[in-house]
Amino acid sequence: MAHNISYNENTGQHSFFSVNEKPWHGLGKIVSDYPSSREAIQYAGLDYSVEKRALFTFDNENQNANPDYDIIIPEIKVPNYFATVRTDTETVLGVVGKDYELIQNRDAFTFFDSIVGGEGIQYETAGALGKGERIFITAKLPGYIKVGSEDLIEKYLFLTTSHDGFGSISAAFTPTRIVCNNTLNAALRNCSNRISIRHTTGAKERLESAHKIMGISNKLTEEMEQIFNQWSKVRVTDPELKKLVRLAMVPNREVLQDIQKGKENELSTCFKNICDNVFTYAMTAPSQQLQTTKGTLFGVYNAVTGYMQNVRRYKSGEAKLKSIMEGNAMTKNQKAFDLCTDFMRSELVGIYQ
Repeated sequence: MAHNISYNENTGQHSFFSVNEKPWHGLGKIVSDYPSSREAIQYAGLDYSVEKRALFTFDNENQNANPDYDIIIPEIKVPNYFATVRTDTETVLGVVGKDYELIQNRDAFTFFDSIVGGEGIQYETAGALGKGERIFITAKLPGYIKVGSEDLIEKYLFLTTSHDGFGSISAAFTPTRIVCNNTLNAALRNCSNRISIRHTTGAKERLESAHKIMGISNKLTEEMEQIFNQWSKVRVTDPELKKLVRLAMVPNREVLQDIQKGKENELSTCFKNICDNVFTYAMTAPSQQLQTTKGTLFGVYNAVTGYMQNVRRYKSGEAKLKSIMEGNAMTKNQKAFDLCTDFMRSELVGIYQ
């Protein structure tokens, strides 16, 4: 599995750190204690800045007139476009427009510190991908979401941003169930679990106040704890589990219609195998044997999220991260969350019986 972790030839280090866990692909730095934001930046090799620099092109007439010269002086400035350059290695990371606003790595950590006033935030992983054009940070918030008497869910914030002109600044609330380390990154019906900020004028100011917009640590925590505890008390039969899994894993509308019409013969073997694997995970995984998950609606949700994070194969570590945070895995997890919510409300019970 490819890693794409940034490697700094000047320092001979990979840009990644984690607390107590084996570094990604064995690369990067492992630390025993949660670092401060200043330490985390250094451990992850993110202590570099990025600049916007003017772009130039060559004068073809000058080049044709002097074909024997190896050095050609750029004479034409490219209007309204700039290169983003990593200053410690003088590496070009991308090309951006005149309105693109740089967000330095240190600003991303400032965002995390501001959420809880710098108290209790625990930086768990951080790193850079490619040549340093994309960075990511995960940090644990104080406290837990408690389901039943012993099932604890840690509260994480995840942030990713880029310096190459592609993508926005994205921050998400991602609860993670300790017992199986699967991310429960679902959005509630009336409250999103993420924000997205474009790299335009005022981005830094919006990043500084983003925690006020998200309302992360209080509203989502309270609502999710209540929802998950309700789900843990709702019994689900095996046929209902299979039906919910199939509805959560549907790749498109046509497959959904076939399921709803009972056209089992028209479902692809690949899709059936995936659903069977999710069902097997639900029935046999050690994390699914707790009182809160075994035979419960909460177990259905965990079966889908656990499969997408702990069983499903991805082309690379970066592909897995992207899928879980903003891609196909996130979509499947959200669908499972919505289905369980509807099941709880008895809106779709007739479909499962």
